[in-house]
Amino acid sequence: MRFTKVFFFLISMVTLSGCFGSFGFNTSTRSSLAENTRATSINVDKSARRLYLLDGKKVIRSYRIGLGFEPQGHKLQVGDGKTPEGLYYVDRKNPYSKYHLSLGISYPNTQDKAHAKRLGASPGGDIFIHGEDKTPQFWKRDWTAGCISVKDKEIREIYALVPVGTPILITP
Repeated sequence: MRFTKVFFFLISMVTLSGCFGSFGFNTSTRSSLAENTRATSINVDKSARRLYLLDGKKVIRSYRIGLGFEPQGHKLQVGDGKTPEGLYYVDRKNPYSKYHLSLGISYPNTQDKAHAKRLGASPGGDIFIHGEDKTPQFWKRDWTAGCISVKDKEIREIYALVPVGTPILITP
């Protein structure tokens, strides 16, 4: 009986040490990737709260993310707190972002604008992948107005690896 308890305790410790390894966060501000590595696409899985950088079909990095304050569903209009869903692309980089660094997402697209017009609303805009707020938001997972947030050290890596024009697929 004692052997069984010790065995399960050791298995639990090994399992937990794997869980607490990195949570997808890099502890260094420098990328361990090759200097010439670039992301060819970005996938965001809203339900898993994960952002994946891909080189072709290979995941080269994964990050935990925060979303808009009303994360479920597709962004329909300004102020709804939702993060868009669909295929977009990185349309700009902002080294002077209020949130450390940021990558602009090409929301709203033609369909987003048409849908908002049918609602008699503005679709909103200025959706970004960005770093942390100057005011700590650690007690809130989803705190943005519709953007995708990561830690400051992670946005530095993402900013370096993702060129303007990179496609970004955001799924529910």
